[in-house]
Amino acid sequence: MSEQFSIRVTKDYLVFCSGHFISYEGDRCERLHGHNYRASVDLRGSLDTNYYVFDFIALKNELKKIVDELDHRMMLPTQNRYIQVEAGPTSVHVRYREREWLFPREDTVLLPIENTTAELLARYIGQRLLEVLKREYHFVPKQLCVEVEENIGQSAFYDWRLE
Repeated sequence: MSEQFSIRVTKDYLVFCSGHFISYEGDRCERLHGHNYRASVDLRGSLDTNYYVFDFIALKNELKKIVDELDHRMMLPTQNRYIQVEAGPTSVHVRYREREWLFPREDTVLLPIENTTAELLARYIGQRLLEVLKREYHFVPKQLCVEVEENIGQSAFYDWRLE
């Protein structure tokens, strides 16, 4: 017999309203726009001495900290080969071909990703959450899945498994 347990956290307050734009089809770039994103996470693992996979309250709190860093910010990818991002002390200058934007530094979040797609945002959130769980709680799940919903019925998932 084999048993596996999982928990899921999805709350109305695990949301972030952020601006972004992505490059696509190689060298095209969409217009600046935003979404009201929602994040959720599933963890799989064995039961601990308290008979749960992981503490719901701690998981909600840690996920909330991550999404709060993205909330009401312009999300900018720092590893995109078509979009150049230059951060100064007070502003961030962004260029795509002849198009340019200047954002206040405090209103941006510079993400170490290639594009601000829902898929890569899910991976970013998942990897950040894994780091926190390992560092702060000495916990490594057997599996972690993050969902980022950018619109009702439109989601991307990041799935990480312990091997």
